[in-house]
Amino acid sequence: MANKGEPTSYGDVLRELERRLREPAPGLLQVLTGPRQVGKTRLLGEIEAGFEGRARYVAADAAAASLPGWWEAQWAEAERRAVNRPPAVLLIDEIQYVSDWGRRLKASHDAIRRRRVPLHVVVSGSSSLSLGRGARETMAGRFERLRLLHWSAGEIARVFSMDPREAVETAVRQGTYPGATGFLEDRDRWRAYLRDAIVEPAIGKDIMALEVIRKPALLRQLFMIAAGHPAEIVTLQKLRGRLEESGALTTLAHYLDVLEQASLVAGLEKHSEHAVRRRRAPPKLVVLNPGIVGALSDEDEPSPARFGRWVENACLAHAWNSGQTVKYWRAEPYEVDMVTTGSWGDWAVEVKTGRYSVRDLAGLLEFCRRFPKFSPLVLADCEDEATARDAGLPCRSWASFLLGGPPDLPLLA
Repeated sequence: MANKGEPTSYGDVLRELERRLREPAPGLLQVLTGPRQVGKTRLLGEIEAGFEGRARYVAADAAAASLPGWWEAQWAEAERRAVNRPPAVLLIDEIQYVSDWGRRLKASHDAIRRRRVPLHVVVSGSSSLSLGRGARETMAGRFERLRLLHWSAGEIARVFSMDPREAVETAVRQGTYPGATGFLEDRDRWRAYLRDAIVEPAIGKDIMALEVIRKPALLRQLFMIAAGHPAEIVTLQKLRGRLEESGALTTLAHYLDVLEQASLVAGLEKHSEHAVRRRRAPPKLVVLNPGIVGALSDEDEPSPARFGRWVENACLAHAWNSGQTVKYWRAEPYEVDMVTTGSWGDWAVEVKTGRYSVRDLAGLLEFCRRFPKFSPLVLADCEDEATARDAGLPCRSWASFLLGGPPDLPLLA
């Protein structure tokens, strides 16, 4: 997840980057990272349009980028614009495709800062882990990072002028990848897009570039199991039993951490005041863009119980992608779906789809008795909010939560 207070949504990241680019140039290098297909190129395009001829956008994954002298030519042209119409901006997309990009970027950026060329530089990359690692190792003290995470239903509704109710339904069943919105009516094409343009490159290419993965088949199987069990608490021992390829528990835990850093799957910790209990507790699996769940599922219309898991997963993912620290709680026979801390405040959240009774909220009540700093919240179907309120608990529809967040936050659409 992002750091507390750090912008992660498309709109917030765009506004923060625009604010930084209004500062005197040359400033710190701006590094934009995030998973595949969350709109980084689209965002850079908006920056380019806003600078009206003073910005130069280049894609490092284009064929021309491999030619001798390409790198030097882009910087020379950007400097020319900075001299003629200061300040200017150089936008380099997919920079991880540039050979030895960290060293070259450091040298070029240091040169414009020494000569005080009024030029801002923004670089982005899909392989967020390797980009972040390279930046940390090579650009220490020279950069700021912005991390664009998966879109919310509210962002989809706002940017694509979609009815908010339709956006929520889409978010739960087909996810929030902006590039997939054109294929929503053609489920076969939509599934193929997510599998071929997002899942396969992320698993088969991006993660392999991050570090040495000694058992790629094990990583892939772990990902597939997690995608098939969203919002479920699964012990690593049980996961190991389901895998065709053997692997030590420490390897599974490490691969789950890699999947989280790549913004694909998170293994949520149990909320506990004792560090040992947190480490020993099994993770709760959350697929960080619900579209992956739908694309890899054989069900076009899930059962009510399965749909409930999809809704809970979407709510957990929304909190994670909004920069909150997200955990769960369980102390037999009690359980709470989600415990969050961060810019939203401290919340204990129970997600309900379909009819439920006050008895089904016993875990939430017990948790808030033990941990009184947390505010309780029930997320339910619109027609079933009264049950929670009759028990004296605040309630919001899960659809409203996916458009915004807890009750004191404004809706995004």
